[in-house]
Amino acid sequence: MAEMIVKSKVKEAVKAIDPEMRINPEFYEALEAELKVLIEKAVKRAKDEGKKTLYPRHV
Repeated sequence: MAEMIVKSKVKEAVKAIDPEMRINPEFYEALEAELKVLIEKAVKRAKDEGKKTLYPRHV
């Protein structure tokens, strides 16, 4: 699966919360894995409702 996150945007979001926080490169891999799981769960919830469109409630 292609990368789904934009590292510069993640870094920007982290710096907005805490300008002194640094990011280990492995963090991006872990975040990517969590995002994949979240998407898979959302798709399952939508299918369970008989939907073919993801809505906020599926997250």
